[in-house]
Amino acid sequence: MAQEFRHRTVAVTGIVLALVAALFAAIPAGAASPDGDAPLDLTKSTARWIDRATVAVPRGGEVAATARLVADPDGELAVRDGELVGEGRELRIVRTPGGLSGAQRKKFPHLAAYAAYEVDARDRRHVAEALTGQVVLTRRAADGTLVTATGVQTQGVLDDLYAARATKASLGPVFRKGRPTLSVWAPTAQSVALELGGERVPMRRDDTSGVWSATGPARWTGKPYRYVVKVWSPSARAVVTNKVTDPYSLALTADSTHSLVVDLDAKSLAPKGWSTLRKPRAVPLNDAQIQELHIRDFSASDRTAKARHRGTYLAFTDARSKGSRHLKKLAKAGTSYVHLLPAFDIATIPERRADQNTPDCDLASHAADSEKQQECVAAVAADDAYNWGYDPFHYTVPEGSYATDPEGTRRTVEFREMVKALNGEGLRVVMDVVYNHTAASGQDPKSVLDRIVPGYYHRLLADGTVANSTCCANTAPENAMMGKLVVDSLVTWAKQYKVDGFRFDLMGHHPKANILAVRKALDALTPKKDGVDGKRIILYGEGWNFGEVADDARFVQATQKNMAGTGIATFSDRARDAVRGGGPFDEDPGVQGFASGLYTDPNSSKANGTPAQQKARLLHYQDLIKLGLTGNLADYTFTDTEGRTVKGSEVDYNGAPAGYAAAPGDALAYVDAHDNETLFDALAFKLPASTSAADRSRMQVLAMATATLSQGPALSQAGTDRLRSKSLDRNSYDSGDWFNALHWDCRDGNGFGRGLPPAADNKAKWPYAKPLLTSIRVGCADIRTASAAYRDLLKIRTTEPVFGQRTADEVRRTLSFPLSGREETPGVITMRLGDLVVVFNATPDTREQQVQDVAGSAYQLHPVQRKGADPIVKAATYEESSGIFTVPGRTVAVFSRSAR
Repeated sequence: MAQEFRHRTVAVTGIVLALVAALFAAIPAGAASPDGDAPLDLTKSTARWIDRATVAVPRGGEVAATARLVADPDGELAVRDGELVGEGRELRIVRTPGGLSGAQRKKFPHLAAYAAYEVDARDRRHVAEALTGQVVLTRRAADGTLVTATGVQTQGVLDDLYAARATKASLGPVFRKGRPTLSVWAPTAQSVALELGGERVPMRRDDTSGVWSATGPARWTGKPYRYVVKVWSPSARAVVTNKVTDPYSLALTADSTHSLVVDLDAKSLAPKGWSTLRKPRAVPLNDAQIQELHIRDFSASDRTAKARHRGTYLAFTDARSKGSRHLKKLAKAGTSYVHLLPAFDIATIPERRADQNTPDCDLASHAADSEKQQECVAAVAADDAYNWGYDPFHYTVPEGSYATDPEGTRRTVEFREMVKALNGEGLRVVMDVVYNHTAASGQDPKSVLDRIVPGYYHRLLADGTVANSTCCANTAPENAMMGKLVVDSLVTWAKQYKVDGFRFDLMGHHPKANILAVRKALDALTPKKDGVDGKRIILYGEGWNFGEVADDARFVQATQKNMAGTGIATFSDRARDAVRGGGPFDEDPGVQGFASGLYTDPNSSKANGTPAQQKARLLHYQDLIKLGLTGNLADYTFTDTEGRTVKGSEVDYNGAPAGYAAAPGDALAYVDAHDNETLFDALAFKLPASTSAADRSRMQVLAMATATLSQGPALSQAGTDRLRSKSLDRNSYDSGDWFNALHWDCRDGNGFGRGLPPAADNKAKWPYAKPLLTSIRVGCADIRTASAAYRDLLKIRTTEPVFGQRTADEVRRTLSFPLSGREETPGVITMRLGDLVVVFNATPDTREQQVQDVAGSAYQLHPVQRKGADPIVKAATYEESSGIFTVPGRTVAVFSRSAR
């Protein structure tokens, strides 16, 4: 094909050039051309080549008489003095009356208003080769004046040409009869070679798929490799030669400098007992109770873990450590899954311990409200051992800094050891996965995808720049090969690492179709064929709706409302905000909610409004919480606090329908997670400053109960049952062990008062934080009581089948709020659930709740609470003749029907 690609000079000279120069002399640099079209700017790519026959262009330039695609394999096209200069092949394109077809508008809804140009049928045989170099779209007026010159986005045409075959290809290292084949998809590359050890191996291109591959002998196994890719890079504006790791890497050298040729089926990579590992009982998603846990947080400060294991995968194998013993307690009480924050290869942590900096300060010597701790932590944050890990480098390799040795395959073995240990404690394992963005793009050294197929794997905005609404370089799973990467990677984690579930970061930035493709691929895994039962793998994620994809602008998103009924859950923020109060971005963190004293125990914040406003907001919050207790069902009907009969979808949540779930299991309940302040810290800001440590402990349990006792899955951040604090840090992603580590020994405190939180994300809140950090203290009794009371509620939730209804009809039939309406008690929610009655009393005082429908029936405090750790709940009573339930303040009481 290269021989056929002959160059044609497209520069215009003589009189025409002089006329063009005079015309543009009056136009400021970067200004629009005379007809209102975009400026002549090849640093932008505003045209979209959506299939082999069609180019979409923003409307404008109607005076243009001719249009062309100009392709230069040397990447030397430029605009000088208002004219395109350089050499390249011209592909003729003609404007299509009426614009894009109906099918094209459906596939690319964000381009519906674009003008359409058809590639001349005679030139289509040159399309594939044109894509291996710089491509520019030009439009000219009848007199030859250049009115448009812009780069071209090519994701659509690449999918059209190659996806049918490429999506079926096996990429990365694949072993057949002991011989490895290495394959990479690089359809726009002019050449690809394999740099293996000290040799360079040529790779062969399959023209139908765009895949380059090389097969070698068994001795390649274990060797480091990179691909040498010669390709046009829009960000570099040049043809570059990149030495880059494999996007489908299965193993890496330390700090991810090279991929390794590895067969994950090798017996040497399997811990003892791996092939015969017996999984804990598979708890369905609608019953799942999940602990969210960061691998390093778990053990970095645990003196009872082996010193060499602290902060690593192997800490989970230390069965006698305090952290492991606490996980066993939770598992015994009913926790079914541990959700691990990102554990794939992370771009922002030095992997060798010798390269990891530590704060050069005596952090413990400073006052509880000092600025010094955060100053010292921030000084080394870029190079310490800590990060949450939402900075993907390689999606399908375990992170090296969590291994005792990041070099080679120890990380593979030790990750498996961790899974095996957690399974042995009765806990299944969920992985937090982040396919919605990469840590870098373009020619950045930590960019992988974009240095192999530039401009394809990332979502581009209208001008061709990379979208970053997720925080970083957004990927584009709507493009076939990025979608394939997501599916292939997750299947590998499921099969090779026996991961039991996946949580999708910013899932709303994925197409719904992509997440359903994941579900389909996992469902196809069987114990006989693959060693795992894929149908038992749970999926959930963040279904937030924002950014350039918001409101299904580019595709049907995997958002809260769109995922209802799929069996894939989304985090529900409705009850979370109602329980805590306000929202995560309030200027004043003192905005109260149901579990933080709104109206019933007001603080001094003027942001809460008048008593009447507080009461009205509290009662509305109670409607949101009641809806959350149903599993956030859209069609659940109840009487709201204004006395109206409403469906869940008719309850307001910041202008959106509160109820969106079609079945219990569609919405995941939680009151805190790694994002934003921990629950304890949120309550520190919101409860009255004079609230005792014991009462803070009780409100913590009450808040957790609203999620734990709801229909559907519930998630809790690890340590929340132990009053975990991060010293009021609202965004601790890079705040080091000092602010993040879990403290399993209550004598070390709960993490509160370890200095003012890092200034970068918290300085505006320092005036609120400073007086709290020196005045609030909790002790061992508070921590132990809270944890034990939570475990009692967890045991009730997981042993009473009525909390785990499978359908919306079952919920409607068994669950009601008998006292909901105009006369509902502010600060108290009463729920009837089958033979149970649950009273959430968030007020400081004992309250009576009369449920007339149960009068004459025998109820008593649930046996778990009667025999449990909380002495106060044991004072809760029931009067059979009147149906009155009496519950102490700041208490959740569960009553069960008893035999006479």
